[in-house]
This record gives sequence, structure tokens and C-alpha cells, in this order.
Amino acid sequence: MSSSLTHLACSLCGREHDADVPQGTCVDHARPLLARYDLAAAARTLTPEALAGRAPDLWRYRELLPVRGEPVTLGEGLTPLLAVPRLAEELGVPGLLLKDEGALPTGSFKARGAAVGISRARELGITRVAMPTNGNAGGAWATYAARAGMECLVVMPVDAPAITRAEVAMAGARLYLLDGLISDAGQTVARVAARDGWFPVSTLREPYRLEGKKTMGFELAEQLGWRVPDVVVYPTGGGVGLIGIAKGLQELAALGLVEDRLPRFVAVQSTGCAPVVRAFEQGAREAEPWEGARTVAFGITVPSLIGDRLVLDALRDGGGTALAVTDEELLEDQALVARLEGLLVCPEGAACVTAVRRLQQQGWIRDGESVVVVNTGTGVKYPEVLDVRVPTLAVGDDVPVGG
Repeated sequence: MSSSLTHLACSLCGREHDADVPQGTCVDHARPLLARYDLAAAARTLTPEALAGRAPDLWRYRELLPVRGEPVTLGEGLTPLLAVPRLAEELGVPGLLLKDEGALPTGSFKARGAAVGISRARELGITRVAMPTNGNAGGAWATYAARAGMECLVVMPVDAPAITRAEVAMAGARLYLLDGLISDAGQTVARVAARDGWFPVSTLREPYRLEGKKTMGFELAEQLGWRVPDVVVYPTGGGVGLIGIAKGLQELAALGLVEDRLPRFVAVQSTGCAPVVRAFEQGAREAEPWEGARTVAFGITVPSLIGDRLVLDALRDGGGTALAVTDEELLEDQALVARLEGLLVCPEGAACVTAVRRLQQQGWIRDGESVVVVNTGTGVKYPEVLDVRVPTLAVGDDVPVGG
């Protein structure tokens, strides 16, 4: 069980790059590089029978991961795919399932990308990484950098969730808050990295975060009995998770483990920041930056994304769509999911529930389809958005509960 990584390829022109030296984006087009594998070699050992005897973590798919040596790990991967029967009945979607990434170390799907990205960086001799973040990615990369004994520098918007700020700082990373958006933080990181020798690990500006995220696609296929779900509803900021699931399913199809088709992806954004939705509706190949971006779903407050072409291609290739929901809607559905299923999902995950309701009402989701909502993190990390009012009793008062 070892990596079958062969090279990196530009996502735009296909030019090959050496995978065994540190790489950023394509030298010709500044577009993301994608890891490529010897799929024939991987197929010899990556089989359902072999997986049955492997540990329940994302490293069970080592043949299609880029890490050749021992990984940096906290036991990440194989998150639950949950039936949500009461929510499904409420929304009128009997085939609804929820992939709960909040069960990962650091409480979000960002742990997948950090585990693989940090592991690969360490074996390529990188000792210092720097990144901008809206919160959860910074917490994950700082945590895994600490686990690996590496230095980490993080720049995040000043109004990022307080818990993620504390997470970064407690892991020993150098944390700086910036009065701006993640795009502004990205420009700061780029300047610092070029000046002081930090290796930038911004979204899709290094090739290996994506490889960790694609394991969501591997897990979905395995958990569904080697079937491709009909619909995958995904909260989309930088888009790495959606791109990753598509890449993972395409690789499994090449191995003959699943049918050769993509799910109908739904890219869910906020009405306060919806560059992908706008580009999709306009039939554009690229997404223009969104001015004045703001939403309580902080993880999808990404006004400009380098992976826009890859996201739009995945949507169109599978017959998917993109839509934006309001903060008011998603907060109502965050409370609904907690009340009906006992799951405190993150605002981004709640936005996907809102999207399912709307698509079912429009008839876009068809009867009998398997629909997977991806909850990208635990709602516990967003206490600022939880509007909970609790009555206070004086000592000796009775609890006024009738019935």
C-alpha cells in the first residue's frame, strides 16, 4: 500500500510538473496543479476487499494520495454518512443523507486538506508554511503543522470566528488579524512569503490540500456501496471540496470501482457573496470577484477564487446547478436541523439544507434520488451566530412547564 503519484499537471494546459519538488501553480498560467497517478498500479491493490482490512481513516486510500512516507495524522477521515429521516420528511426528500465533517479533528473538513498538505510539505523538506484563512483552514493547518513540528503563519480577517482564532494561537502559529476579507489576507501572505521565505499554502496555490479533500468522494462511494450519489449539495467558497469530490470519483471510475459519471453537484453560496452562482447563471467560464462580500457563513465568504473554472466545469459536466441563500434562511435551517435531528451543523452546512428545500420545491430534485448534503463543520465553532434565549429562574422558583 503505497502512493502511485507520478507527476503534477496544470489544470488549464496540462503541462507536466515534477511532483517531487515543492510546487505552487502552473508556471505558465498561474492555474492550479493537479496530482496525477499511475492508475493501473493503484488498481492492483486498491480494491474493496483490501479496504475492508484497513484502518478507518483517510489514509486507507494511500494509493491515490501523494504522500510516500509516514503521514502526519490525528486519525482524520471516514466521517459518518447519516440518515436524517425527520429532516428528509420535512423537506420532502426521502433519499436525503448528511455527510458530517464536523466529526473530524479540528471540527471541520479542513482537517483533510491540512493532513495531506502538511504531510507532503514535510517530506518535500518544507519547514515553514503561510496561509490566509476565514478561520477553519487556519485552525487545521496550524494544528497539523504543530503535530509535524513545522512553523506556521496565519493571516485572517479580524471578524473571523473567535474560536478559530484561539485554535490557531493555541497551536503556536504566528497569527495576524487583518481588517479586510480573505482576499486581502491572501495578498498579505503572498508578500510575506516572497520576502521572508515562507511556503504559501493558500487555497489551490499548492497541489496537495485538494488531495486530502477528494477523500470525501472516496468515502461517499464506499459508504454507498460503490455507487455515485445522484446529487451532492456542497457549500462553496474556494470550491476545493467540490472539486475534490469530483476528482476523487473520477479516479475511482478510472479504477472501475464506480460508474463513470459525476453527481449533479449543487454549489451553494450566500446572497452576500455569490461569484460562482453569478458566473453559472451567466454561462461564464470564470467567476468575477464579488464586491462587498459579507455573510454569517464565514467559510463561504470568498469573493474571488482561483479554482473557478474547475468548480464551474464540475457543475456543468454533471448537470448540476448553483444557487445562493440568505443568512436568515440558513440560520432558520440550522435551528431546524438541530431540533429535528440533534445535529448542530455549521452555517455553511445549514445553507445546503436551505438549498435542498428550494430545489425540491422547484422540482429540480427528482423522486427517488439519493441526495447528500455535506456539512463541512461543527456548529460549535460558530457561537456568535447561535441566537439562543433561555429563561432565568430565581432560587426556589418552579419550572413553568405545562402538560
